[in-house]
Amino acid sequence: MPEVDPPTQPVPPRRSFFRWATALGALFTAGLVGMPALRAFVSPAFRRPKKVRWIALGEVEQIEAGVPVRFDFAETINDAWFETRALRGVWIFTEDNQKFTVYNGHCPHLACSYGFDKDKGIFHCPCHHGLFDLKTGAV
Repeated sequence: MPEVDPPTQPVPPRRSFFRWATALGALFTAGLVGMPALRAFVSPAFRRPKKVRWIALGEVEQIEAGVPVRFDFAETINDAWFETRALRGVWIFTEDNQKFTVYNGHCPHLACSYGFDKDKGIFHCPCHHGLFDLKTGAV
C-alpha cells in the first residue's frame, strides 16, 4: 500500500492574526524600553558644555596678603521657570597678591558656615569642630 501524507490543515486566520499581533506587541515593547536606554547611552556625546560664569567679588586691594577674607554675594539661580537668589560665601587667601586660593564658605561635612581663627591660623567649623588648613584647605 502506498504511503500517503496526511492532509495538511490550513492555519486558521485567527491564529495567524494573534502571531502577528504578538510579534508587533513585542516589537513595540522593545522599542518602548530600548529607545530610552539607547538615548541614555548615546546622550553624553551630544551634551552641551556647561556655561562658566564668573562673579566679581571685589578688588585685589581688598585682600590682605597672608590673611583670608570672606566675601558674601548673591547668586541668581535659574531652574526652568523659576529664578531664585541664593546667598553664597567664599574665603579668598593669597600669600603674594598674585596667586589666589578661593574656598567654598561652607563646611563639606554639614554645609555649616565656618570662620577663621586668627590665633591658630586655621579655619574652624562650629558645627562639629572641624579644622581646616589655611593654605591647602585640608582637614
